[in-house]
Amino acid sequence: MENLALVSVIMPAYNAEKYIAKAIESVLCQRVRWELFVIDDCSTDRTVEIVEKYTDDGRVELLRNERNLGVAASRNIGIQRAARKNRKYIAFLDADDWWEEEKLEIQCRRLAETGCVLCCTGRELMDMDGSPLHKVIGVSQEVTYPMLLRTNSICCSSVVMETAVAQEFYMCHDELHEDYILWLKVLQKYGKASGVNEPLVKSRMSKGGKSRNKLKSAKMQFGVYRYMGFGVLKSVSYFLMYAINGVLKYL
Repeated sequence: MENLALVSVIMPAYNAEKYIAKAIESVLCQRVRWELFVIDDCSTDRTVEIVEKYTDDGRVELLRNERNLGVAASRNIGIQRAARKNRKYIAFLDADDWWEEEKLEIQCRRLAETGCVLCCTGRELMDMDGSPLHKVIGVSQEVTYPMLLRTNSICCSSVVMETAVAQEFYMCHDELHEDYILWLKVLQKYGKASGVNEPLVKSRMSKGGKSRNKLKSAKMQFGVYRYMGFGVLKSVSYFLMYAINGVLKYL
């Protein structure tokens, strides 16, 4: 796989001592050339201590925020780091998720074949202890901007994208769905993303996560539509489609 571009993996972390070792181990198993930036956002547990055990590898770099910045700004630090090193691709991985070992290899090939600037995959939902919930959420072979407005089918931990494209927009607004905003901006300009309909991501369902609080998530989703410049009626229309698709997604 030496002909595949090196991928900069970006992993924000905050008090992730219970899960981050498994996330890092899943990167170590990848079949393409990679480097990993772990951005610690002022953790107060053993997160830094655990990550430091991996830094002797040479491909794992620990970056520490001087103050708590939030997940969007922490990912942006990783994007900037990858850009300074002239890496072609970046990949996002949350500290409580993990990957199948062929994930990056499949996505790098797909990006080269399709010419898309972003590739995502399906995911399998896991309990917080890592046990399967026997639910797989797939993704279309192509994800377009209109499709994405109706439902956010792109899981952040599944994304591989061109570093230069991420630099155009960066992530913003932690109080909303910061990753969703980035995907919308990218597809608004570039038209479509490539999807690999395989559960190459194992996604823990955090009880305290933004997406698990349905009322909070709904408010954030409506806020995204308003942020993207849609009027109230159009935002309501998209929100209703989002709500219906959200129910169907988790059935």
